[in-house]
Amino acid sequence: MNHKFVAIEGVIGVGKTTLTRLLQSKFENASVLLEVFEENPFLAGFYKDRAQLAFQTQLFFLLSRYHQQHEAVPAALRQGMLISDYTFAKDELFAWLNLKDDELAMYGRVHAALGEKIPKPDLIVYLQADHDVIMRRIALRDRPYERDMDPEYIRKLAAAYEAWLSNVQDITILTIDVNNLDYLSDPDDLDHVADLIERTLAEQAPGSPPVNAPLALLQNGRLPDFQSFHRQLDSSKGFDPDLFFNYILLTEEVGEVASELVKIWGETKQLVGDGRSTTEAHQLALDKHRATLRSELADLLAYTLKLANYAGIDLENAYLEKMQKNIGRSWPKERTLPS
Repeated sequence: MNHKFVAIEGVIGVGKTTLTRLLQSKFENASVLLEVFEENPFLAGFYKDRAQLAFQTQLFFLLSRYHQQHEAVPAALRQGMLISDYTFAKDELFAWLNLKDDELAMYGRVHAALGEKIPKPDLIVYLQADHDVIMRRIALRDRPYERDMDPEYIRKLAAAYEAWLSNVQDITILTIDVNNLDYLSDPDDLDHVADLIERTLAEQAPGSPPVNAPLALLQNGRLPDFQSFHRQLDSSKGFDPDLFFNYILLTEEVGEVASELVKIWGETKQLVGDGRSTTEAHQLALDKHRATLRSELADLLAYTLKLANYAGIDLENAYLEKMQKNIGRSWPKERTLPS
């Protein structure tokens, strides 16, 4: 794992460079490669008039990134691990978004020729955050050339990232929800991200295809990671994000759960009628249906997570806030056991 190439990706303002710098201290013999974007003389004008300066901006970035990575990446990997705050391949994503017709075709030929000479990352870490979080972070860093940035451009860029990553076949993708992570101030958050990266890289056997990176999110056992897993899965599978449609699917799962509970209730009554104690009868009926009930409850949770994603709700924070209120609530007597 000492000579792995890890690229941090995500939309403008999500925190790629900050995380890249901080991660260097978490891995032995790691070096960093940071994107040089301030030198692009067309960038400020591009954010004011994308159509007018898109081709010049894109071509400058392409050549700049090529010259930076062509020599720097192999040299760094000979020394140890490399962490970069961008990939060479993602340059094409911006071209799809900003160029048209002959300009896009010309750019594509140049990008393809140069890209063959650039080593691919072993792992792309995609930092994902909600639109309002991104816009707030862009405003806080207050770069002059970003002050006139169109918020709709950021929305389109996020969608383009999702589409691009869902079609990457030969590189492992690890998606991390960073809406509520503050790895600059909270060491635990930084350790959490470093641990996810380390475990994902450790699962990559030499010569094997890319590991199923979303599984690392599931294995981490945190609710934000479960939501992030469903974002990535739903994007790659092209699932319909319509809220009402997914609510209908959720109610179907509720019905499946209810069906199993009815069976448990009915069989318990029958066993009691056959002379079993209530406790024993309930346990026998539950044991018989536990596997199916377990599966149906998992589906129910999955649709709850999906609905939260499609509605832009951080379910962990929502749950914590709700439970803090519930602690002090008074409950109706019918909900409690007799004292």
